[in-house]
Amino acid sequence: MGDSPKFDFLDDLRAKYPHQPVFLQAVEEMALAIEPLFHDTVNGDFYKRAFLYMTEPERMISFHVPWTDDEGNLKVNRGWRVEFSRYVDVVFYLRQYTTVFIMDSRPLIFGELHFLYIVHWDLTKADYGLPLGGGKGGSDFDPKGKSDSEIRRFCESFMTQLCRYIDASTDVPAGDIGVGGREIGFMYGQYKRLANKHGTGVLTGKSFLFGGIHLRPEATGYGAVYMAQHAIEDKLKESLEGKRCAVSGSGNVAQYASQMLMTLGAKVVSVSDSNGVLVFEDGMSLDDWNAVIDAKQVKRARLSSLGNNISGKYIAGQSPWTLPDLKFDFAFPCATQNEIDKDGASLLLEKGVMGVFEGANLPTSAEGQQVLRSNPRVLYIPGKAANAGGVGTSGLEMSQNASRTQWKKEKVDAMLKEMMADIYKQMVDAAGKEGTLEEGCNRAGFLKVAHALKELGWVY
Repeated sequence: MGDSPKFDFLDDLRAKYPHQPVFLQAVEEMALAIEPLFHDTVNGDFYKRAFLYMTEPERMISFHVPWTDDEGNLKVNRGWRVEFSRYVDVVFYLRQYTTVFIMDSRPLIFGELHFLYIVHWDLTKADYGLPLGGGKGGSDFDPKGKSDSEIRRFCESFMTQLCRYIDASTDVPAGDIGVGGREIGFMYGQYKRLANKHGTGVLTGKSFLFGGIHLRPEATGYGAVYMAQHAIEDKLKESLEGKRCAVSGSGNVAQYASQMLMTLGAKVVSVSDSNGVLVFEDGMSLDDWNAVIDAKQVKRARLSSLGNNISGKYIAGQSPWTLPDLKFDFAFPCATQNEIDKDGASLLLEKGVMGVFEGANLPTSAEGQQVLRSNPRVLYIPGKAANAGGVGTSGLEMSQNASRTQWKKEKVDAMLKEMMADIYKQMVDAAGKEGTLEEGCNRAGFLKVAHALKELGWVY
């Protein structure tokens, strides 16, 4: 927790959630960034009250998810829904990233939801009028080793329980870790059966065949690179062309961050999964990228299965952040929470890395963040801003569904680029001359939400 004892007014929260370290980490991250507001002579006490108000969800739901395996045996898993914030806009769309397939779901829900989505949803909506609040869901279902039929039956059962709590005007789930287009399709198909209507706006991340938007799978990864591009050009007066970029993960975010980096002329020197890392000393080629896509999207295989079919070298049991000999200029952690620990962050500084742009949620541990903050030369943009492109494009999908049209890919990409540019500008403006981009990100989002709470009469 690092600096947690510094904020005495959070002691009750720490006592209430002693077994939720990721949640408390997220709270502390924002508290550190907005600390000067707590000392404001006029509004300091109000900001503390607003901050504490934001730490509790408006509704938490737990339900069982019964399904049968391929041998006909009954299995029962647990599902969760956390509806966090409807105060970000008068129209209370509650965005939920449905992290369905996570074994340790409850800590993930608390850790990623509390104080992450409240900020980047508000940043995203600011210039687009997207009425997005915050929510998250999950289950303890593990898809590893499951057949397509078993995953379909689980998704259908999950939606049977979930459907009574969601609607286009209340809570709109989307995909996240372990939940891609296949799973969204299964859940949306079950929703249509149960609701007897074409509720296109009730889920995002859908196939283009039934109401989806172009570039939704690519949006988070593309957006992270667009954000990095703005920061590098503005703060370093450099470009991504020719720069060595380490990417972790090999899911949607990592796949499309890698693709956009290569498009902009950067050299992608790594991708990874939970078993190891692929290193491309001379940069990933298009053939390499296609091989990774085939392994992950089609065969659903490990990177180790690629063997000699690519130019990269596979190193088991490692990540891009643990290899002392892997040289790169910028880091794009796109895998999972707390993947960059204190040692990993220290290694980044030793290598002279110029920037860390988080494609995942909370990929840097509290101790790792402290290390990065110790060197103001390093550009550090947390995931709540760097990966907001996915959330923003989900909001665009909702708008597209409401208008009953389908936008062209070029239009969506232009809107995504403009969105990330606007978010970057908000961060810079909120940071001021002395603040960091991380501080600007947190301050901009917090102030908008705090003022909304005050005007609604919910915090005073």
